[in-house]
Amino acid sequence: QPQLVESGGGLVQPGGSLRLSCAASGFSLNTYAVAWFRQVPGEPRESVSCISMSGTSTLYADSVKGRFTTSRDNALNTVYLEMNNLKPDDAAIYYCAAGPSFKRLYGGDYTYWGKGTQVTVSS
Repeated sequence: QPQLVESGGGLVQPGGSLRLSCAASGFSLNTYAVAWFRQVPGEPRESVSCISMSGTSTLYADSVKGRFTTSRDNALNTVYLEMNNLKPDDAAIYYCAAGPSFKRLYGGDYTYWGKGTQVTVSS
């Protein structure tokens, strides 16, 4: 059964770093663009980043540019989100999603969606 599984979330102090992973099983992730979204309960979902199938194109939300980096290892069927200089406003549940269109995926048009990993930023 195709699925995406996020990992790497946790509690970090402001200014700290985390690396999230999004591992695919049951399908080949290299035929999909992959995006990261985040959501705080009760608030709208926010697009965070997106990476193309080849990894040569990326998109980032203005709020994370210069601090977050997405990358992929198609041999491992995994996409990553490196998060540096974390701020309290970055705290949320982070989800990864996969879809065939890079730009439509960033807008929320996905084929596969993970269950999320919690990121807490607090001193």
